[in-house]
Amino acid sequence: MPTVPLLFLKFCAVMLARISSKDKFFSNKSMKSLRIALLAGGVSAEREVSLKTGAMIRAALSGRHKIYFYDPKKDLIKFIRAAQTKKFQIVIPALHGFFGEDGRLQGLLDYLQIPYLFSGVLASAVAMDKQQTKILARRCGLRTAASLVINRHTSQARAQARRFPRPFVCKPLTAGSSKGVAVVRKPSEISAALDRAWEQDERIMLEKYIPGRELTATVMTIDGQDSALPIVEIIPKISKWFDYEAKYQAAGSEEICPAKIPASVAAKIKKQTIKLFSVLGLCDLARADFIWPGQGTPYFLEINTIPGMTATSLAPQAARAAGYVFVDFLECLIENCLKRFAAR
Repeated sequence: MPTVPLLFLKFCAVMLARISSKDKFFSNKSMKSLRIALLAGGVSAEREVSLKTGAMIRAALSGRHKIYFYDPKKDLIKFIRAAQTKKFQIVIPALHGFFGEDGRLQGLLDYLQIPYLFSGVLASAVAMDKQQTKILARRCGLRTAASLVINRHTSQARAQARRFPRPFVCKPLTAGSSKGVAVVRKPSEISAALDRAWEQDERIMLEKYIPGRELTATVMTIDGQDSALPIVEIIPKISKWFDYEAKYQAAGSEEICPAKIPASVAAKIKKQTIKLFSVLGLCDLARADFIWPGQGTPYFLEINTIPGMTATSLAPQAARAAGYVFVDFLECLIENCLKRFAAR
């Protein structure tokens, strides 16, 4: 894998070994060795995060399975030809953002008739769109912040942004990893925030800024049952909010799992996330983000259908708190995926 330094792969392997040695939970060693296509990299703004996710997955699974790595940015034709010859049995799309998490890749995989982890075409496309997800979330009874979607090609877009109550969060409608996201507190910050968000998507969302504690809930399908893992609280250390740097820089934030919140709040978040997971038609794994003001009902922000799997990512931390070492967490997802496709 030339795009990921060998030193980083070695680091991933060492970290995984350390994690595994500290955990004494069950190990799914009964799974037969598989031929797995791992897709990472891609063409979105989240390419570097995707490569790190792919490196962690590859380091974890390579000892048990045959891994074929493909970067769709340069290996797409090679991947399609290999899929047509049944070179592998299952695909892990470790891709984030456009052409990976938005349903387009899933459509190709369906056409190739090969099992793949995570959600299908429609569920991926809807969950990628923050506005459509919020509409469904509200119908499920989740609390959401006031918001407005504006289009770059609308002549009144900047005027609409100036009229929207501050402070607000300005974010691309269909991007992730906090790329292009800004918190706008003053009129002088509006123009730059809009331009930054429009670099990622022609449609952007202005959303009322809700101060509070940042929480995330992961839902994982285990033995055919959608289950919520322990909730994680995120405390940014190098930023005022959980931006790209706080997410991916070492020591950029502190994660507390399980989150030290009232049991009633944790139970409500878990119940709501499972319900939304079902209504959206998601599969295998997803992670939903919330803001809790410290009292009352938490605000739902968005849901991620292919959560990151880097050394600092949240879903693997929640899985570990639930008793899964990383490799068994991945194999549980693989097993569920194969059962789901076999039942079609």
